[in-house]
Amino acid sequence: QQERTISEAFAQTMTGATLVDMMSLALLIGSGGVLSHAPRRVQSAMMMLDAFQPEGITMLTVDSIFMMPHLGVLSNVHEEAATEVFDRDCLIRLGSAIAPKGTSKEGKPCMNLTVILPDGRKIEREVKFGEFFKIPLGVGEKAKVVIEPDKNFDVGAGKGKRLEGEVEGGVVGVIVDCRGRPLLIPEDPEERVEKLSSWIESLEVYPIEAYNKLVSSK
Repeated sequence: QQERTISEAFAQTMTGATLVDMMSLALLIGSGGVLSHAPRRVQSAMMMLDAFQPEGITMLTVDSIFMMPHLGVLSNVHEEAATEVFDRDCLIRLGSAIAPKGTSKEGKPCMNLTVILPDGRKIEREVKFGEFFKIPLGVGEKAKVVIEPDKNFDVGAGKGKRLEGEVEGGVVGVIVDCRGRPLLIPEDPEERVEKLSSWIESLEVYPIEAYNKLVSSK
């Protein structure tokens, strides 16, 4: 086979099914120089969401300083030490992503979301298709979620079926990604720039002041 990018490998089909069932993945680990050394952790999260397009509820993590290959070698000698370093020093928890599978028209209902935070506060909102935002939830914090997707969307229990579960926070927080699966990017250059810019702003991928200064200078 010819060489493929990581995202293409995840999307490769065989007898009509993807090689990796993204809905079944509970944990996604990003490793490599670009992801490990991104200036802001939210940039790593954005790259993973766009490249892998996880579905349902997925915990996003990243290799802190690209040490996983070395820990793999260490595990052959001292498995317990490698496991401890992996969990304590290697794995950076970015936060859970909630990403319904399906597509619709921009602004149409996608799902009703209820998040019960650790302090008892409740967030309830109807999320429209195309919305992309994050909910603050720190490392080690967990929240209960109730997701009621529209009939055209699936978050893990089947199309239109309610799902109750738990999400874990991280350095980025909980990311709600209702941009659709598969992720479609406008072909028109101007529309594409506008759409990508809105995603960058929604997740605060770059420092606000620096980003606004860059945009205003064009």
